Amino acid sequence: MATHITQTESEEGGCVTLRVDGEMLLDDALLVERLVRGIRSERPREVVIDLADLDFLDSDSAGVLRGLANEAGIRIEGIEIFLQSVINDVEKR
Repeated sequence: MATHITQTESEEGGCVTLRVDGEMLLDDALLVERLVRGIRSERPREVVIDLADLDFLDSDSAGVLRGLANEAGIRIEGIEIFLQSVINDVEKR
């Protein structure tokens, strides 16, 4: 499945959201990182990375996203489904 990244800006112009759907592999995560850096270099504002519609996230991509999430002004949303999947897998064992 291909990765789709959609960029939207809040009406007030204070926040940019990158909505990612499909699968996220390392190359995709690096692209998201470049997009975030480009947005932040144009004008310092909050960037939200929305992963609610993501179907797959590999561990290399997770590391890139984790690095971004540790930076001020960058927030990641929508990963609750991944956490719930891990919990369900562990409970089955």
